Amino acid sequence: MHDPSFYEKKLQYPVRVSKCDPRLAKYLIEQYGGADGELSAALRYLNQRYTIPDKVIGLLTDIGTEEFAHLEMIATMVYKLTKDATPEQMREAGLGDHFVDHGPSLFYHNAAGVPWTAAYIQSKGDPIADLYEDIAAEEKARATYQWLIEITDDVDIQDSLKFLREREIVHSIRFREAVEILKDYNGTKKFY
Repeated sequence: MHDPSFYEKKLQYPVRVSKCDPRLAKYLIEQYGGADGELSAALRYLNQRYTIPDKVIGLLTDIGTEEFAHLEMIATMVYKLTKDATPEQMREAGLGDHFVDHGPSLFYHNAAGVPWTAAYIQSKGDPIADLYEDIAAEEKARATYQWLIEITDDVDIQDSLKFLREREIVHSIRFREAVEILKDYNGTKKFY
């Protein structure tokens, strides 16, 4: 029998953290609420699917939904990296302003503390233009994950970040395939 008071959250990929590190958490927040972060990606793709041909709509839906799973992984990393931090450690890591405004809670902003904005979401209504925007977004996220991997010596965090980096590569490839599908589709003669 299911106990409704028990909740076990399973992430898309395990997130392990070997030490309290609010400095790294500050950098990871970029992927939480930054222009090229997971929230922006999820909302971009789920918004663009309304003006994308049916041939690739499922791709935007699937990847947009997966980006929310990645957002959850980033939130878990940030939480685990800061849950035992003192207010002094938060301040020394550059998260003093965040701590004063939000306490231990996460908030959608980038690593510099700039709040998330809908201006981060690009949607032109032209399927090819939107897919090229999506490819660029995935490549920028891949680069950010690579730099995050290089800035930490925490092998547990590196493992999760490598998973996320690889997913960005897969998404970029899938968007490239969608461009080719639409180019072929647009090039076929339509009979009405």
